[in-house]
Amino acid sequence: MTSIGIYGSAGRMGRAIAQAIEAAGASLAGGADAQDAAGPIAAAADVLVDFSAPGALEDHLLAARATRTPIVVGTTGLRERHQAMIDAAAADIAVLQTGNTSLGVTLLARLVREAAAKLDWDIEIVETHHRHKVDAPSGTALLLGEAAAAGRGSPLSELKVEGRAGLTGARADGTIGFASLRGGSVIGDHTVVFAGEGERIELSHLAQDRTTFAHGAVKAALWLADKPAGRYQMADVLGL
Repeated sequence: MTSIGIYGSAGRMGRAIAQAIEAAGASLAGGADAQDAAGPIAAAADVLVDFSAPGALEDHLLAARATRTPIVVGTTGLRERHQAMIDAAAADIAVLQTGNTSLGVTLLARLVREAAAKLDWDIEIVETHHRHKVDAPSGTALLLGEAAAAGRGSPLSELKVEGRAGLTGARADGTIGFASLRGGSVIGDHTVVFAGEGERIELSHLAQDRTTFAHGAVKAALWLADKPAGRYQMADVLGL
């Protein structure tokens, strides 16, 4: 029986993942939060799942590398320096990093990439989350943006436009716009709009329950547990 350890175990996602582990027939190796040492959980688990905070990621990756424990990183709000840490860790252990563990979002990203490759239309990404979310755009919105940019054959950093306000001028061709809405208890809604002349396609994913992400995270962890060192994505879990 595969044992799974949770970083960020006291949070909403951590609690949901603990329940999903039991439902999947795996075992819970334990959990750790900001006040806890990262090493003991890494040593006790066959695979780790991290839904904590960007500031804790370095310690968690170091603990995972020290014990050669694969890790699923679902923490959002990561920056370039965090991605560099993940790249370094992936030289020693299996690391799956994603902005969203939902299987539906994973498939949506593939559809977005294919549409972006075929259509030279304007692309806008709109995301809505609960009022307590601290990062924007969401990790999922950025994941979808990366998929769209890949379809266009360019890095997202060259195409991304955020926070339009005032006299911004006409929309620049080829850019990918982001809009973030916050309010209430919305778990997560994402829509990618492809707008052409006289027609529009909207590809959407609406999360109705946080357990969607928890079950996906556990599926990813069980898949990752026996993988060799390297960097993986949710698309690998689904064989896309």
